[in-house]
Amino acid sequence: MDAVRLTGVLADRDAWQATHCSIGRAMEVVGTRSAMLILREAYYGTTRFDDFASRVGITEAVASARLKDLTAAGIFERQPYKEPGKRTRHEYVLTEMGRDLLPAVLALMQWGDKYLHGGRGGPLSVADDSTGEPVTVDVRNQSGHVVPLGELRVSVNGARVRGKT
Repeated sequence: MDAVRLTGVLADRDAWQATHCSIGRAMEVVGTRSAMLILREAYYGTTRFDDFASRVGITEAVASARLKDLTAAGIFERQPYKEPGKRTRHEYVLTEMGRDLLPAVLALMQWGDKYLHGGRGGPLSVADDSTGEPVTVDVRNQSGHVVPLGELRVSVNGARVRGKT
């Protein structure tokens, strides 16, 4: 069975619980279908409330709630804009935090392309604009080598344990 190797105090699975899990905390922020699709649209260039609601196919109430949550979390920043003769409104622009979610969103897209489209691939392809080469998301070490599940090691973050954040 492929699984990560848990080391140190984590090796005894019955001795700890993942109560401060980063995956769980991230899902609290982006764990709804509408939040993920709003992110997709932001990566495609959408910034305005009405466009998010219509392009994602959600009600204005749901769009409002998700954009409020994502802005409060720091993924979007509201910026004012004003069209001639109209009142000032706000658009939603990705922050660094929001842009840093791109690999996670692309990984979900890549997974869906592989497993949810009957082996035909997904409806869209993602490529490097300058070279045209396909873009993929992989688990790699700092040297650039792909690391499969069974070769991953998980341990307690020593800096975190010592109170260094």
